Amino acid sequence: MKYTRFYKAFSLLFAGAFMTGISGCSDFLEEQDPSNLTPESYYTIPDHAEAALAAVYADTRFIGGDGGIFSSTWQLLEAPTGTSTTETAQNSDLNNLYGLVYDGRTQHIINYWNGLYKVIANANLVLDKVPAITPMDEGQKKKVLGEARFLRAWAYFYLVRLWGDVPLIVLPQTAASENFRPSPAPKESVYELIVDDLKIAEAAGFPWTDISGRASLAATKSLMAQVYLTMAGFPLSKGASHYQLAAEKAEEVISYSLSNPLSINLFPNYVVMHDEKNDNRLEHIFMLQYNVVVAGNPMNNMYPNFKPVTFQGPSGTGSTVPTIEFYESYEEGDLRTVDQKGYFYTSYYTNGSGAPFDLGAPYIFKHFNQTANGTAGVPGSRNNNLNVPLIRFAEVLLIYAEAQNEIGGPTVLAYESMKRIRDRAGLNTPAMGQYTKDTFREAVWRERWHELCYEQITWFDMLRLRKVYNELTNGFDEFVGHVNQSSNEALQAKHLLMPYPLPETQNNPNLQPQNPGY
Repeated sequence: MKYTRFYKAFSLLFAGAFMTGISGCSDFLEEQDPSNLTPESYYTIPDHAEAALAAVYADTRFIGGDGGIFSSTWQLLEAPTGTSTTETAQNSDLNNLYGLVYDGRTQHIINYWNGLYKVIANANLVLDKVPAITPMDEGQKKKVLGEARFLRAWAYFYLVRLWGDVPLIVLPQTAASENFRPSPAPKESVYELIVDDLKIAEAAGFPWTDISGRASLAATKSLMAQVYLTMAGFPLSKGASHYQLAAEKAEEVISYSLSNPLSINLFPNYVVMHDEKNDNRLEHIFMLQYNVVVAGNPMNNMYPNFKPVTFQGPSGTGSTVPTIEFYESYEEGDLRTVDQKGYFYTSYYTNGSGAPFDLGAPYIFKHFNQTANGTAGVPGSRNNNLNVPLIRFAEVLLIYAEAQNEIGGPTVLAYESMKRIRDRAGLNTPAMGQYTKDTFREAVWRERWHELCYEQITWFDMLRLRKVYNELTNGFDEFVGHVNQSSNEALQAKHLLMPYPLPETQNNPNLQPQNPGY
């Protein structure tokens, strides 16, 4: 065994060293190697703080991690929604997600848990070590700490929505830490930390926008609006008070956009939305950063299966493709369904830039990078530097419309916020007076499903609303009992939470009880 060989080699080395004299060995052991970096020796200058923060940002890219053959970690949040299906069916874990029979052994679940807690662990290091760095400009320090809190809040927001009660870790940990195997904290406590972190981030001196992709004031306020909207719904059910808070934060972003339309706005059409030149700009309030030098866009699993739509020719991906039922649920004339102009495509060019051919079915165009893959007569660059959107201004508009309606029915700004989404889609919207509070609520929900699809948002809408869009009726079903068109399987109460990952429950006996039904 490798361990045995290492132990024997170390024993011989130690014996030889001992024979050379105890004093020499003692001197050697007392010296410190200046190249040996530790948390104690590293956090000494401002550059260290910036580098440590950059590591936290890098960790957020875990969603592109390997979920097995033809699969990526991000598919955890798409497969159970029922709006997509798979053409490959060669990944058992992904099949289990589509079939709603996943458990704590499912790789995507394990990856999501590990990825989020890695973000938290490195954010905690920044928050613990950076305050002591001297000298360091106080404005820079405050901003670095604010960004670390933003990212920690972002990670905990995913954790608490997916698993409910989760371990609440706010300090760096080692094997010697008193709370090395923590028990789950109540979800209320997790949300309290999220809100506190975001309030501190909001006051950290961020610019309203940041085209470098770092946390901005618009991103912080938008994330706060998401959090408050979620807290208003299930499972906390805080209702009107938090709908009010969600509306207020969303309105702050909308108000800024109205005064600064060149900084925050809707893109004029859908094609420019997935043009890498527009990463971190205008509608893209917060994104995961991708560049082929470090990591290329991880959405290749949306390519058609074994069809030559890129410079690579026929590919073996296509494990997340739209269900026909969802594609056909868009209103007639909706520009979001127009081939290669909206969120889907039904034809493309051989090897990315050759002769046009029919795909035979609709596929997801939302994350397709024509610069990298090629387009009519123009070969691709082969460098997919497209970022992955996390928060778009379109969502902020819909958050405001939904939250404001829940407070007291649709207002002019709430109506206009939803109408802007439909105007871009080329759709006619009934006059404001034709809506009641109930019909406006469902109209906004419907726009969320159709506008925000395939951005890892829909599953969280299903959880907080405990409602699911029915593509066949154009209405909304109760979560429990809704039958996903992708699998013909019904959602159960247990699906409101993910199971704790099996490796975690094995390593941490305090991570119990397992979530119900698993």
